[in-house]
Amino acid sequence: MSFLWPDSLWLLLAVPLLVGLYIVVLRRRKKLALRYASLSMVREAIGVGQRARRHVPPILFLIGLTLMIVAMARPTAVVTLPTQHETIILAMDVSGSMRAVDVQPTRLAAAQEAARAFINDQPHNVKIGVVSFAGTAAVVQAPTENREDLIAAIDRFQLQRATAIGSGILVSLKAIFPDVEFDLRASNPRIQTSDTGKGLSLDNKAKGPPKDNEKPVAPGSYQSAAIILLTDGQTTTGPDPVEAARMAADRGVRIYTVGIGTVQGEIIGWEGWSMRVRLDEDTLKTIANITRGEYFYAGTATDLKKVYQGMNSKMVLQKQQSEITALFVAAAAVFVLLGAGLSLAWFNRLL
Repeated sequence: MSFLWPDSLWLLLAVPLLVGLYIVVLRRRKKLALRYASLSMVREAIGVGQRARRHVPPILFLIGLTLMIVAMARPTAVVTLPTQHETIILAMDVSGSMRAVDVQPTRLAAAQEAARAFINDQPHNVKIGVVSFAGTAAVVQAPTENREDLIAAIDRFQLQRATAIGSGILVSLKAIFPDVEFDLRASNPRIQTSDTGKGLSLDNKAKGPPKDNEKPVAPGSYQSAAIILLTDGQTTTGPDPVEAARMAADRGVRIYTVGIGTVQGEIIGWEGWSMRVRLDEDTLKTIANITRGEYFYAGTATDLKKVYQGMNSKMVLQKQQSEITALFVAAAAVFVLLGAGLSLAWFNRLL
């Protein structure tokens, strides 16, 4: 535990002074009682238990005062709290390999069904956006609280060629930070808004220096948004997904990656061509580690549903440094009120 205002703890020195003052007052009362035999007789009649009970209210009051002083120092601690991401971006692979049937009925259909269930499980105040990526990436539904629009966007997925995981990450970041331009020097991609303002696309012919000049923050520190990235293959085009993940990490955005399919690979045929597609787990794990997210593997449709359910709980409960002043204030109030109540009940006075 640490304190935002540690200098206030000097006030704790007043506690032993009050204890000393209380002892002095008791001794004076004892001397006064000895002057009168009648009072001494009453004291003996009261008994040890009654004499000990009179110290309980002052002790409770001192405990409450101590807690109040600690609260003035504004204590903080690492606690697990229910934190709600205000925006969640579902970045989903719609490359041709998603037509594979190793996950029934197909990889794409299973992913769509699990995404629908995930959307319906989120609180209504959480905005969700949907990004699809194959050879290019685009926002098919801007972040919204309208669940019907989100379901409709997922139902409209169309399979395309190639896989650009890095593009999916960058477009997702653009959906979270619409006023920021992202640039990767190595691959020269930049996110741009379309002229209509209704969609986002990735331009691989970026010119000029990057406009995102803000200082990086701690990975995973941005609590208002998260990205869930689902893919079944390897990057075949577009920017380096690891470099794109580093850009997300610099903005504190967590990326939870979901791998679907088989690591050994499947031979997929489509429109007269065929190719073997393999799940690149190493890259997905790297993306999750860089951004302080987590990687999940889904081998079947049932596994995929469980993954989304588990991801939901992980994103709601997080450890974070938080001020716990209110807890100390509440505890102090309880002790003070308890001490005052007992004093009134036993002795008909506050203290």
